[in-house]
Amino acid sequence: MKLEEIVNNNYSKLNENDLYILKFIYNNKNKCRNLSINDLADNCNVSRTTILRFTQKLGFKGYSEFKVFLRWEEEEEEKTDEEDYISKFYLDLEETKKHLDNKKLLKICELIYKADRVFVYGTGMTQTAVAKEMQRTFLIVSKYLYVIEGETELKTVVSDITDKDVFITISLSGKNELLKGITNNFKMHGINTISMTKFSDNMLARHCKYNLYISTAKINLDNGRVHETTAFFFLLVDLIFRQYLRYIQINN
Repeated sequence: MKLEEIVNNNYSKLNENDLYILKFIYNNKNKCRNLSINDLADNCNVSRTTILRFTQKLGFKGYSEFKVFLRWEEEEEEKTDEEDYISKFYLDLEETKKHLDNKKLLKICELIYKADRVFVYGTGMTQTAVAKEMQRTFLIVSKYLYVIEGETELKTVVSDITDKDVFITISLSGKNELLKGITNNFKMHGINTISMTKFSDNMLARHCKYNLYISTAKINLDNGRVHETTAFFFLLVDLIFRQYLRYIQINN
């Protein structure tokens, strides 16, 4: 488990000071791996006790355990950096498998099964293609999913979605201001929301009730561009469908 996932799982416990500390750590990870608790407190203009409570909110026994975790994470990142492109693909696959929780998947499948309507929205061209693949796959078992195409259609449809429906959103980065407002509104009205994003501390994962992740290591190309795969979204859709079949078998 990476720091981003730990933060997502405990985000509701964090206050303003905690978020400021977190921002400093994200921006200075290499530095923080070697800072004492007093040094980190000085850098963040907070007390030593505030740092200690922050680490405990994330599930660590104390600052020492948190710092050990940061160093372990660095070692894992270095291992990944040394691998070739093909090895990185398999590492991403393994990381994606690690983040999948079968109980959570079954719960998501239960929500899809019992929902009056399931709406799926992808934030870009590839994500929309994933949504359409999900729609096509579920047609096999006579479960129709409504794919929302584009922000204009999303704004039109959103007021019609009720607490008897399920809203699934697919976004690589998990950063989208329009979805931030929509998912907040859904939360207030008790509408079940599911996010599918890359593994990171992102807005969408924090605002949706259920989160599914894919791992996507960035590959820096010789021409200066960066490649970040979205292929695992399609694998994730297939896995959700397989768990859906299992849910039907268990409950019928």
